[in-house]
Amino acid sequence: MTFTIIANVSNSWFDGMDGKHVELFLIPSVLLTLGTLILDPLLVGCIYCTAVLREETRYLLLANTLVADMAFVSLNVAMVTCAVLRVSVLRVACEVVITATVTAYCCAVLSVTVMVVDTYVAVRWPLHYDSLLPPSRAQKISAGLWFLASMYPLSLIIILERLEEEHPQWLPLCLVLITVGALGKDMMVGVHMYFTIGAVLCFLLIIYCYVRLYVVTRRSGIWRQRYSRARLTLLAHAVLLLLYFVPGLVFTVELALFESRQMGGQANVWVNMANMSVLMVLPRAAAPYLYGLRYREIYTTLKHLLFKRRQLSKVSTVS
Repeated sequence: MTFTIIANVSNSWFDGMDGKHVELFLIPSVLLTLGTLILDPLLVGCIYCTAVLREETRYLLLANTLVADMAFVSLNVAMVTCAVLRVSVLRVACEVVITATVTAYCCAVLSVTVMVVDTYVAVRWPLHYDSLLPPSRAQKISAGLWFLASMYPLSLIIILERLEEEHPQWLPLCLVLITVGALGKDMMVGVHMYFTIGAVLCFLLIIYCYVRLYVVTRRSGIWRQRYSRARLTLLAHAVLLLLYFVPGLVFTVELALFESRQMGGQANVWVNMANMSVLMVLPRAAAPYLYGLRYREIYTTLKHLLFKRRQLSKVSTVS
């Protein structure tokens, strides 16, 4: 039944794509993805290849976020490309891609949340920070985030495989919205609870940590200057966190409208493509600049490595 709904909805979406130039969505999707995949590997490699950075919990958590972002944008641009070009996808491959995409997205959001908690612990209990969150524990936390993020989407795919009697070999469209929206009302309740409760808990935890950080540090004088580093860092983090959470909210609204059939085929196509091609990829492209390169140690180390490699190439050319 679910795969029949997916086929019917896919045909409706194809009709809504006719003559609407949805292929233009590939431009921002590809550009933002390339920007992410060019800088993120450099930052991750810089963190893991430098012993000093590798011993810092905050940098390990940042690396985990960037790895999740790279996985997400790679899978996301593949889904957008297949949808725009109307390429049928092998059913098993589609299920794997959808599970991995949702897992990577949720892991990135969880990692960003844990990074805020890490900052709060470092400021609130500086003397006990090394014992509370050592690098070895950060690695376990990162592995736990991936496991936690993968549990629900993986269980949904397993249930879908067990309940469906007819399994088509190919699917005309491989999109998270269509696949999740076709699961049925009973399972949709669990989906809404998963996304809504998870997002609300992460958001409240982030707000609590930042409020407590302000209360703890307001007498230290770091907030007095209008353009102090603390203010600019808080602004950058707030913008990035907003960019991370807004696409999830848009997706939840899309899912509710898709389930109630209150939005037409063309509107569904445009909103979903805009969300996948721009809103979901934008925070991943901005994260290296608003998070990664704002750390002086990472910026200095990366600059040193790139400058050193350039100098070696010049020496080898001259010789």
